[in-house]
Amino acid sequence: MTAFTSHMPLALEEARAAAKRGEVPVGAVITNPEGRIVARAGNRTRELHDPTAHAEILAIRDACALLGSERLPGHRLWVTLEPCPMCAAAISAARIEVLYFGADDPRMGGVRHGAKVFDHPQCHHRPEIHDGIAAAESSAILREFFAERR
Repeated sequence: MTAFTSHMPLALEEARAAAKRGEVPVGAVITNPEGRIVARAGNRTRELHDPTAHAEILAIRDACALLGSERLPGHRLWVTLEPCPMCAAAISAARIEVLYFGADDPRMGGVRHGAKVFDHPQCHHRPEIHDGIAAAESSAILREFFAERR
């Protein structure tokens, strides 16, 4: 049996890099069933002029391209903020096995709040969910980012 390794520190690195680019600081990492990193990304909506360029979407796109598949069974996604409804739907479509996320997002979240995408009867795939992973650090990065802009 392999020891559990959290990849949230790498997701937090991606979030900090996004903040330095002026993006909302969200980072994501995808690992394969063996625990190796296959993709990592931070938000790039402003840079790419693309409202879908959330960290989760970019990481899913990269992982799928690398594997030559539209599905990622057995893979795990680590993200610093609760995914929005769009990202939750993409997680379901990609068949991500396990979702780990940091900070809750009561305003825009789509997993534990708001749309609760995985609870919807039309949701075809529901990942195992672990929330609150490095939540304090994830929240602090977001608070600092928005405090500097107010």
